[in-house]
Amino acid sequence: QVQLAESGGGLVQTGGSLGLSCVHSGDTFSRYTVGWFRQAPGKEREFVATIKRYGGSTYYSDSVKGRFTISKQTAKNTVYLQMNNLKPEDTAVYYCAAGQGLITSTLRDANAYSYWGQGTQVTVSS
Repeated sequence: QVQLAESGGGLVQTGGSLGLSCVHSGDTFSRYTVGWFRQAPGKEREFVATIKRYGGSTYYSDSVKGRFTISKQTAKNTVYLQMNNLKPEDTAVYYCAAGQGLITSTLRDANAYSYWGQGTQVTVSS
């Protein structure tokens, strides 16, 4: 059974930076596409970024492109999300998610991911 554990959330001021980590366990890490989603109070869960299992291609939502960077370190079974120039609207619980067999058209769809972490809170103060 795949397990995902996020860490690195916290409180930061507008314009600041935070780095999130997602440690993957329970199966071969390299077989999974891993993404980050977020959910703000009263809003639906939304796609943030993802990194494909083979080749490592990355995809971002328009709202974070140019500010956030997703990367992975296979030797540590870990995916990272570096968040720079944070804005109050980035405030949310951030979730790590993993899936197999995703195609490009489903990478931004939360339903395409089979495994989810518990989430980590990111709060950006104005």
